[in-house]
Amino acid sequence: MSIQIDWQAFTPISLVGGLMLGVATVILLLGIGRIAGISGIFSSLLKPKRVEMWQVLFILGLVISPLFYGLVKPLPDIEVSSSLPLLIGAGLLVGFGTRLGSGCTSGHGICGNARLSPRSMAATVTFMLFGILTVYIGRHVLGLI
Repeated sequence: MSIQIDWQAFTPISLVGGLMLGVATVILLLGIGRIAGISGIFSSLLKPKRVEMWQVLFILGLVISPLFYGLVKPLPDIEVSSSLPLLIGAGLLVGFGTRLGSGCTSGHGICGNARLSPRSMAATVTFMLFGILTVYIGRHVLGLI
């Protein structure tokens, strides 16, 4: 995937997405006491229990957000140059890591760190270190990426 950020064209309006994510996270936490961890929300939709409407709306918001963005500004071109087996393997590793770490970067990195959770801080550092290590090995050792 090659998405280039034009730092020369960066404007404060570019921060709106982050601001909206922060506001949604605070509303969810203060409103109903839930953490905006995407992996937990998504996996709860797959379990045979009662699904709550806020979970469906949260995931729906993630899916339709690019459509609204596309009404204002053209979506960036995305080029995927990796092989399908590599993408499948990467997805499986991310899923395994999410289960192993009891959450994802949104739950730990955004919500947990904001609450000063030591567990979330350790998880976020671990995510980042293994991400850096994986890219280094993939690019410089194996030549895959």
